[in-house]
Amino acid sequence: MSDSGNPVVLVHGLTDTGNKMRYVSDRLRAAGRKTYSIDLQPGTGEAPLELLAKQLEGFINRHLGEATLDLVGFSMGGLVTRYYMQRLGGIDRVEHYVTLSAPHRGTIAAYFTGKAGCVQMRPNSKFLRDLQSDVAMLAKVKFTSIWTAWDGIILPAQSSCLPVGKDVQIPVLAHPLMVVDYRSLDAIVKGLGMDA
Repeated sequence: MSDSGNPVVLVHGLTDTGNKMRYVSDRLRAAGRKTYSIDLQPGTGEAPLELLAKQLEGFINRHLGEATLDLVGFSMGGLVTRYYMQRLGGIDRVEHYVTLSAPHRGTIAAYFTGKAGCVQMRPNSKFLRDLQSDVAMLAKVKFTSIWTAWDGIILPAQSSCLPVGKDVQIPVLAHPLMVVDYRSLDAIVKGLGMDA
């Protein structure tokens, strides 16, 4: 498959910064893609995910104007990007959309804290039910969900799977390794329509 050439916006997970996505960025830049990494504030789970998605929307508008883009979201960043796609109009300007170990259907690990954003990541939360109500709209883009059965944070790991797009399971041994393991990086490249 050929490289679309779109700029790629990278969105980190809980308690991380844009620097968490540096291996992904390096791999994509080496392949000729321009990348942008956002620092969500606060990225600690205290803020509602809708607020973080609005930050993402503003970041994209400031840095990319009206350009078509590709989007990669890791963990919590997968839900922030989904809200941007499904509720803030991002679906109309994104061509390829890739998530890594995203709790699309929630994670029981989110019960360990009462922070607003984490509560939204619990299975069957109001936030997730809302996004599931029209999840079929993600079929408008080239969507890939990459996940591992040995995640340890997304519980159950199959929560990363959705009924639309392409699910790619890779044998990575822990959640944080999903943004550094060469198999994840290869899967991201393929999900973005690039030659590995």
